[in-house]
Amino acid sequence: MGQNSVRGEGTRKRVPRARELGWDDDLYGAGEATGASGSAPEKATEADAPASTRSSRRRGDGGGKADDRTDAVGRAAARRRAKKTGKRKVLRWVAITLSLLILGTAGAGYLYYQHLNGNIRGGSRAGGDSGVKKAAPNALGDTPLNILLIGSDSRADAKNVALGGGKNLRENKPLADVQMLLHVSADRKNASVVSIPRDTVVPIPECKSDDGRETFPATTNQPINETLGRGGPGCTLTTWESLTGVYVDHWIMVDFAGVVAMADEVGGVPVCVKSGVSDHPTRLQPGGSGLKLPQGTHEVKGKQALQWLRTRHAFGSDQMRAKAQHMYMNGMVEKLQNQNAWTDTGRLMGLAETATSALQVSDEIKSVKGLFDLSMQLKNVKLDRLTTANIPTAEWSQDRNKNVLVQKSADKMFAMLRDDIALDKNGDPAGAKPKPTSSAKPKAVAEAPGSLGVTVVNGTGSDAEPAVEGRARAITEILQGKGFSGAESSKEGGSRADTVVTYPKSAADQGKANAQSVAKALGLPDSAVRADAKTEGITLVVGADWREGTVYKRPAAEAGDIPDGAEVLRGDTKDCMYIFDPYKWDGKS
Repeated sequence: MGQNSVRGEGTRKRVPRARELGWDDDLYGAGEATGASGSAPEKATEADAPASTRSSRRRGDGGGKADDRTDAVGRAAARRRAKKTGKRKVLRWVAITLSLLILGTAGAGYLYYQHLNGNIRGGSRAGGDSGVKKAAPNALGDTPLNILLIGSDSRADAKNVALGGGKNLRENKPLADVQMLLHVSADRKNASVVSIPRDTVVPIPECKSDDGRETFPATTNQPINETLGRGGPGCTLTTWESLTGVYVDHWIMVDFAGVVAMADEVGGVPVCVKSGVSDHPTRLQPGGSGLKLPQGTHEVKGKQALQWLRTRHAFGSDQMRAKAQHMYMNGMVEKLQNQNAWTDTGRLMGLAETATSALQVSDEIKSVKGLFDLSMQLKNVKLDRLTTANIPTAEWSQDRNKNVLVQKSADKMFAMLRDDIALDKNGDPAGAKPKPTSSAKPKAVAEAPGSLGVTVVNGTGSDAEPAVEGRARAITEILQGKGFSGAESSKEGGSRADTVVTYPKSAADQGKANAQSVAKALGLPDSAVRADAKTEGITLVVGADWREGTVYKRPAAEAGDIPDGAEVLRGDTKDCMYIFDPYKWDGKS
């Protein structure tokens, strides 16, 4: 053993009678001097006695009495030493026991933590490349948080078949029948939830399967719920990014069994109907969720919670079903807040066990810590600052059973999300527009406009409106007049909600600087500039949000300025779902 750094401590020679002092006591016993081994100490021999005692005995000079006194004193001292050593031994055992308990508890906690981590299923965040980048931080360095919530109709698991039916659907690719984008403001004071009905037809970008082995080509006019079967939740996320221009940080997915488990864990979720409801098959409309509730407010759990979320016919449409889902979500948030779920250890443990088994999440939050940190981002949002809404849609002209976006209204809501504008006015009574965040400046300096090649694409067409004829040529002439002599209009058209300037991902900072110079010349915001792995040069796609004019004007939006048809529902508002006549129930039959 090396010398101790503390003065006066370190390696010592063995001290005479040290065993009697307890310094060398065995860990599990006090050694021979205490009799802790269970055997009597050996009788001292003449050789063991001190020299003065041996000589007095040999002389016979009355040493007997002295010996008696010496023996008595020795026995008393031994008793005192044994008593002290016994106390030390008890304390030592207490310390050892406590240490084992602490280590055992820590070990059990670690094992439980690993158990929870093992529950969580994950997958790639994105299934393709949308080119959308995370919003620039505000003055405090904070950015909005966007989470895509997905409800899967997968029947791959026996539990899901039992709850949702459809044994013959076990081999089918799953559909993302519920899709909600949860947007939490940069200051974490308000949150918005927007839904797109499952049968809304949209362009779906190219996606790859989670293992990278299968590639799904881009399509147009396909229902958005099919994205889940085209590469998993990551493809659904990439589609939302391409559609909205909003960077989505994470996705969270739940299936039928997960819905039931979470509803049971919180003890039921409050919902309300204006009249009794029975969602059953009719002569004109087969199917139905089986939901049956009398008039008023009820806490649904188990299979009934799943029935509420799946009901469409009784509520009238996919849009109204989304509103019912928003009501359910608001009710669950209220229930969790009332249960102090973020501060009560017991509730937190129960939720952790259920949630880690019920949810599948994107890989970057696939851990107990990741999910806990994420939940802490949401705990300060008050119910009166939680707003839910639908992206406005209309019947598709080619198929009345499907929907298309009402483009102008949708663009306005997408812009509000991109610019972190609240869907409510509670945090800003005057309704003043928040100051936009500034984008990070590129490290490179833009090259001369005349040296840049720019391809201009007419993307103003949509399912609701045809493309504006000659729009690419008109914008090309504007660019040429501003010194971009290499600008050319493309003969190929497209369909895009928002106007963007893309540059090759490989061009890095120089490409970004050049693209931003094009955007600035046209009055486009920096958020319109995006990297694209498939773009060979700078490409300007004139979207449906810029169908006219020579200078781009960002769609005006103020806090709470939500377009008609969005079916807005605030977290603190108590509302009840309207029931269509064929599905009204008197609560008796």
